[in-house]
Amino acid sequence: MDPALRAAVEELIGAAKVASSRPAGGGCISRAEVVTLEDGRRFFVKSNPAPLPGMFEREAEGLAALAETGTIRVPRPIGAGQGDDAPPFLVLEAIDSGNRREGFSEDFGRRFARLHASSTAGEVNTTRFGFDHDNYIGATPQPNGWAEDWCDFWRRRRLDHQLALAREKGLSDPTLDRLGERLADRLDDLIGHPREPPSLLHGDLWSGNYMVDEQGEAVLIDPAVYRGRREADLAMTLLFGGFDARFYAAYEEVWPLEPGSEDRLEIYKLYHLLNHLNLFGRGYRDGCVAILRRFA
Repeated sequence: MDPALRAAVEELIGAAKVASSRPAGGGCISRAEVVTLEDGRRFFVKSNPAPLPGMFEREAEGLAALAETGTIRVPRPIGAGQGDDAPPFLVLEAIDSGNRREGFSEDFGRRFARLHASSTAGEVNTTRFGFDHDNYIGATPQPNGWAEDWCDFWRRRRLDHQLALAREKGLSDPTLDRLGERLADRLDDLIGHPREPPSLLHGDLWSGNYMVDEQGEAVLIDPAVYRGRREADLAMTLLFGGFDARFYAAYEEVWPLEPGSEDRLEIYKLYHLLNHLNLFGRGYRDGCVAILRRFA
């Protein structure tokens, strides 16, 4: 570990020095290391010499929000910081990887449904959509804010935002723009129902954004949290594999989806495909257009 980073991490954690460190997986955007302190405690440290503004603070905020539901394990955020000569960094609880236990998919599905359900009740209930701060989905800025109307939120802060980014990056074309405008005009009819309260969403759940802990249970990582319709969270799980039929059946045991969810899930996939278009290029363009042609 870089000596300046080590000193900054020690100052943030306090009470013990770093005895050793080793590289860790999961550092697609940032460098990842596991550090062991002289007192035996271990932490996961992400660092980046040029992070996106507020990236680590927003990640810690999202993990803390998910942890408050008490439904699915997340790495406990210790804090974000930056030393005089050290790069910005984030310190998290270190969680050891394990093998899936029997019934993993069913347990994961039920816990994910409870995450969505528990965040709609009691003192945490809100009728608004969004979040206190903007954050990131991967390396893409994700505008949040608060909105009373879900369709307006998804139109302006999800669909329009990604289409505008595609134009800025030279990844759009007249067909994509025209169909995007048409879909935006139809959103009230297409996703205006069901009338469910906003759920706290992980925001970017695919197979690379969960791990299996030492007990063989799912751990959520790398969130892009906000409050929205739970179908928007499920849509991402359907895109790239990693979730089997048992996961979805168990989810619906806890909280069945409302009629018409099949079409709404397809529409919500569009946000993530557009984000992949903006992150990885025009290979995702045809997938975006296919959904747009179907619904616009």
